Amino acid sequence: MTTRESVSPPPAASTPRPALWKALLVGLAAGLLSGLFGVGGGILIVPCLVFVLHMQQRISHGTSLLAIVPIAASGLIGYATAGEVQWLAVAILAAGAAGAGAGIGTALLHRLPQRTLALCFGALLLATAVRLLWETGDGHVRPEIDLTLGVQLLVLGVLSGVLAGLTGVGGGTVMVPAMVVLWGFPTVLAKGISLGAMIPTAIVGSRKNHRNGNLDVRTACIIGVAGVASSYAGSQISLGLASSTSNRLFAALLGAVALKTFWDNRRGQA
Repeated sequence: MTTRESVSPPPAASTPRPALWKALLVGLAAGLLSGLFGVGGGILIVPCLVFVLHMQQRISHGTSLLAIVPIAASGLIGYATAGEVQWLAVAILAAGAAGAGAGIGTALLHRLPQRTLALCFGALLLATAVRLLWETGDGHVRPEIDLTLGVQLLVLGVLSGVLAGLTGVGGGTVMVPAMVVLWGFPTVLAKGISLGAMIPTAIVGSRKNHRNGNLDVRTACIIGVAGVASSYAGSQISLGLASSTSNRLFAALLGAVALKTFWDNRRGQA
């Protein structure tokens, strides 16, 4: 009996129920980051679930992905009301991310070791921090989506979907910088598009995670609901926010979390 439980423990038994107030605070903070930066909030949710709420790495990734759904939807509304969403780009990215990418990512999540997942997530955080410190010109003209750009966006969607399913983030850490750096999308527009594309991706990935037992639904719902108001507020702040200062602060946060992730796994604690 002990051997079987150590091989495939049910989430409820292996992951203690976190305190309600802690989950609410995580949701509020993640929602604010989501709205500000056009990411799903998983960049903050996953490390908080692991380090603050003491959740297993694999389950934290799955829980984060479900929590992203209401948070991203709230931020999307904020950008859409300001006209900062290009719906064709949203549809193309979502088709690639939710169609193939999320399925591949969640399959890998179910198979990769806990330490490998943690190190991959730390690398993602560090890469995102470097990108935020890399100053790039912000586009001012909305690119017209022709066949070539459409195919490129589809490929980007697949890559971001794999990332979302594997790491529990919404994919915005890939989509936003790619759209700004590679194709000259205005940053605010890229954020709105990213939030729209990650919603179906997170839904598809969460269904697979639930079947695989890599999801704490209760905690995901608490975090997601808590982040709704702060995500909308973050989107409104972002509409008039200068990017340089906020990017540096966010990069410092990501770098700190990445270093802690690497350190804990170096000692074999994660």
